[in-house]
Amino acid sequence: MLLLHLSDVDEASWADKLRTALAPYPVVRRGDAFDPADIRYIFVWKPKPEAFEGLGGLKAILSLGAGVDALLKHPRLPEAPIVRFVDEDLSQRMSDYVVAHVTMHHRLYTRFRADQKARRWSQLYPPAASETTVGIMGMGVLGQDAVSRLKPLGFDLRSWSRTPKAIDGVEGFAGAETFDAFLGGTDILVNLLPLTPETTAILNYETFSKLRRDRLDGGPVIVNAARGGHQREADIVRALADGTLGAASLDVFETEPLPASSPLWDIENCYITPHIAAISNEKSGVTYFSAIIKAHEAGEPLINVVDRGRGY
Repeated sequence: MLLLHLSDVDEASWADKLRTALAPYPVVRRGDAFDPADIRYIFVWKPKPEAFEGLGGLKAILSLGAGVDALLKHPRLPEAPIVRFVDEDLSQRMSDYVVAHVTMHHRLYTRFRADQKARRWSQLYPPAASETTVGIMGMGVLGQDAVSRLKPLGFDLRSWSRTPKAIDGVEGFAGAETFDAFLGGTDILVNLLPLTPETTAILNYETFSKLRRDRLDGGPVIVNAARGGHQREADIVRALADGTLGAASLDVFETEPLPASSPLWDIENCYITPHIAAISNEKSGVTYFSAIIKAHEAGEPLINVVDRGRGY
């Protein structure tokens, strides 16, 4: 039996579609009559404290999100394997966001928007894409997809990850000992890391000060589409004010929704979007998770299982 425990999404719609896809396998929602001991799978998003009570027979926890940092902090999380959502549609949407903001900053949008407001005709030519280095932190599914879409545009690409990743056309850096070297040759820093204790607050003033400063007019740029916990917003405000950063694109925040009192709202070279870079699509999600349950019930191993030690 599959139990849905989905907060802040249309749980009824997911349930209807999963019942159709899994029939005759039983699918129940919170509030339905069922014996918790009969639940073998639970499909979760922002689970409440009581979400896992009585679920002693769980075979797997299915996470609607690609990131599981919040789920791993649940105080009553069972020992069952956690399966995260890996989906081409989600990867495409995230890469759309990354490409849009990288190219916007590469073409010096902040500079020319200011010129337009001032009615100032100033023909400053942006560097070629081949002269601009995009450094991507995180070489999982999302990072590798972003690389595949930036590469045809001609950017110089480099990556930084926990373990070495050999990707054609990308200069790879791995581990804490290479972080400064990675930053030192980066003009536009894109964060797609998982949120772990090691990556919490990695987007800080010290990090920003190590980025390359002689390539983009106005200074280096950051793009964060991963987790709000990766950034220190007070440091971003400071860096944008004193020129350590030329601009920032932020889709995620320490507190969401971003409080109206946040100074980020008023900074002209800070581009804010309300955590919309990528979304877990219902149609593809139903296909993905129903296939996982069917395969596992037939004796096949689970895929995309989270390594709890690493946090992703």
